[in-house]
Amino acid sequence: MAVMSKIRNLHHFIVPYTKQLMLSLFLMLCVSFFSLLNPWLAGRFTESVLGNGNNPQYQPQQILLLWFIVLVIQAVVGFSSRYVSQTVSEDMLARLRIRLYEHFQVLPLAYFHQRKSGSILALLVNDAAILSNYITGSLPGLLPQFITLLGALLMIYLIDPVIAFMVTILVPLFFLAMKIVGRKIRPLSARLHEEYGNTIAMAEENLQLIPVIKAFTRETIESDRFTQVNSRFLDIIRKYTKIQSLLSPMTGFLSAAGILLILWLSIGKLETGQLSIASVVSLLLYGMLLTRPVSNLADLYGQTVRVGIALDRISEVFALEPEPMEKGHVVAQIAGDIEFADVWFKYPGRDNTLTGVNFRINAGDTVAITGKNGAGKSTLAFLLQRFAEPAHGKILIDGQDISTINLRCLRQNIGMVQQSVLLLNGTVRENIVYGKNDATDEEITTAARLACALEFIEELPDGFDTLIGDQGIRLSGGQKQRLSLARALIKDPPVLILDEATAMFDPEGEKDFVRNFTSMPGHRTVILITHRPASLALASRVLLLEDGKIVENSGQYKQGTQSG
Repeated sequence: MAVMSKIRNLHHFIVPYTKQLMLSLFLMLCVSFFSLLNPWLAGRFTESVLGNGNNPQYQPQQILLLWFIVLVIQAVVGFSSRYVSQTVSEDMLARLRIRLYEHFQVLPLAYFHQRKSGSILALLVNDAAILSNYITGSLPGLLPQFITLLGALLMIYLIDPVIAFMVTILVPLFFLAMKIVGRKIRPLSARLHEEYGNTIAMAEENLQLIPVIKAFTRETIESDRFTQVNSRFLDIIRKYTKIQSLLSPMTGFLSAAGILLILWLSIGKLETGQLSIASVVSLLLYGMLLTRPVSNLADLYGQTVRVGIALDRISEVFALEPEPMEKGHVVAQIAGDIEFADVWFKYPGRDNTLTGVNFRINAGDTVAITGKNGAGKSTLAFLLQRFAEPAHGKILIDGQDISTINLRCLRQNIGMVQQSVLLLNGTVRENIVYGKNDATDEEITTAARLACALEFIEELPDGFDTLIGDQGIRLSGGQKQRLSLARALIKDPPVLILDEATAMFDPEGEKDFVRNFTSMPGHRTVILITHRPASLALASRVLLLEDGKIVENSGQYKQGTQSG
């Protein structure tokens, strides 16, 4: 019952491909029909060859010609069936991955913070493939397999009802064996996904940490760690394969026993003249034909259990509420007046990070926020962009609660340079225009100059078209940060957040940035999250975040926190 409910839950994925799947099903039924013809033709051929003194209705050559035509048609239909099935499978897999990826894009950041990246990749790579292959291959084949099974039993019945009855008795034993062995597949399928995700996550993490691994000479240690994780995954695979492999031999044994039963009964009837040799040949081949759907149905049961696990995980993702990107009113233009009013916030499983934060920044002001590491400075920027919602209190822009503003509009009006630089594996140009797709060459150059990046970009082999590698691995830390800054500046946002934006600048580079910053055109609100003296000097006010609250300080504090 549980297995059938899983199959019923697939209808959302099936509906868009109804016509293609019906064509695939029709072709599979044609293959089954021609498969059922072969034993009958074998019987007629045997009859025409042996004859036993009787004049056969057809000559052996005629039957062989007809048989050849049947085999040709069967091959063509089989090819068409496989081609249609595979084409639909690849299309469904691509579309399912796109749907999953699009849904991932609109989920809150909290979803990604609470899960391993390997588990998310496993959904895109592994579970999506399991689901699409099952829907386009295994599921449409269910009816043809039953048709072949029932057709073979019917043909045996037409030849001899008693033998057909004896063979039919074995069918319940097949389903019983399938049920007993299949019980162990479900928990293994769940563990299989978990260990697959762990393996992918560790591989992804280690590849990103290659410079660190080499710097600390941990190559052997990390290889051993990966071997251990992969060994656990391999162990689960072996257990799953062992049980899955046990199903086919068990059902195959029952099928073979059925064939032996057919032969045993046929011999007695042959001796008494109740059956001809031609009928015995047909019975034998129909018995052998029975083994294929029986074995396939056994495999299908295991696949159905596994696809049920994958379907649960995929359905769970689609059931998650996306961020309300289009909800709220669109603001024509944000001036940049910001206010935090009694804002409280805590991360899951931790104490309160913010405990009643109150401060106001007037539009056009440049304000620095400083404090100890972990005090929650970056959390303020996090909340301002609504990557999370405060537990209590309000955040206002231009006097409007940001929870009522269209989320897309809000984020488009805020530029952010994060402390941890995230870059595309593409060209310098592609990374800068990520902040504005339709930027002109002049805008790109201006943004690069303001970010103090133009000089090093012009020295690169291909200038703005130079590939920077995964996460900008071909650039220095300071160059990556400059590129990230240019990406934010090209948006020309009314509100600009610089979270330790010059942490990797050399002293001369920081001075250049200060000069560029002070001459930067436009009237924007700037929030500097920093400890660096040069950056603090840019601010008209410095706010100290301490014990989850903001304390406004005088210029005396600026000088006293230069080592912070």
